[in-house]
Amino acid sequence: MSEHNEIDRVSGRSTTGHEWDGIKELNTPLPRWWVLTFYATIIWAIGYWVVYPAWPLVSGYTTGLFQYSTRASVTTDLADLEKLRGEKMAVLGNASLAVIEKDPALLALARARGKTVFADNCAPCHGSGGAGAKGYPNLNDDDWLWGGSLDQIMQTIQFGARSGHAKTHEGQMLAFGRDGILKKEEIVTVANYVRSLSGLSTAPKFDAAAGMKLFTENCTSCHGDNGKGNPELGAPNLADHIWLYGSDEETLVETIANGRAGVMPAWVGRLDPVTVKALAVYVHSLGGGK
Repeated sequence: MSEHNEIDRVSGRSTTGHEWDGIKELNTPLPRWWVLTFYATIIWAIGYWVVYPAWPLVSGYTTGLFQYSTRASVTTDLADLEKLRGEKMAVLGNASLAVIEKDPALLALARARGKTVFADNCAPCHGSGGAGAKGYPNLNDDDWLWGGSLDQIMQTIQFGARSGHAKTHEGQMLAFGRDGILKKEEIVTVANYVRSLSGLSTAPKFDAAAGMKLFTENCTSCHGDNGKGNPELGAPNLADHIWLYGSDEETLVETIANGRAGVMPAWVGRLDPVTVKALAVYVHSLGGGK
């Protein structure tokens, strides 16, 4: 390997003098425009560090000469948007739910606002179209744990269920197996009886009379004599083929044995009153509102 500059006799181009296994390293400087562009990016980066927030510090960051903040920019944009909406939102805020429902313009405004808020806050649990999932109610049907009227939906959105708020919906299903209230075979019998309320198939040796007796003694105080449920307690209707956690025997046995007590957050304080009202109108309009 030679180590001196020379001219390659084949290509006629300058080399560095380095050669490995017959391969010569060409001495080809970078184009001047590329070098100048590279230096310009360095200067630009230094300038960017100076005028914009850039470097993290122990308890903060360098704010830059422009004092720019994306958070502040978004806040300003949202404030400007609220100014544009202000007058219409004020009218919506002053109108009752009954008036909004009867006024096409207010109803359209509330639905549009509510749809956006639903996508941001409710869709992660209830789905983008409100169809729900296992353990999360379907808002498109007419089965409501806490009632499906406009006022009831708004109350549920405001204060949630078992959220800890003073006005939240309370109500919790007992864990009949875990707490030793019913034996395993009794739980299986009740599960089959509950399936029979919706006309679903039951186990071959299911004792309907025993199931009714156990249901009457343990379940009717919440779900009613015929299993139709009680919105005041959040007790679901067990005779409508609509099941929050599933209607197969295994799931029902698990539900009866360990109870259910899902939590819905209270949105009052998180969302302003007008937004809560618009969200209630939107949820009511999904198809299952009463």
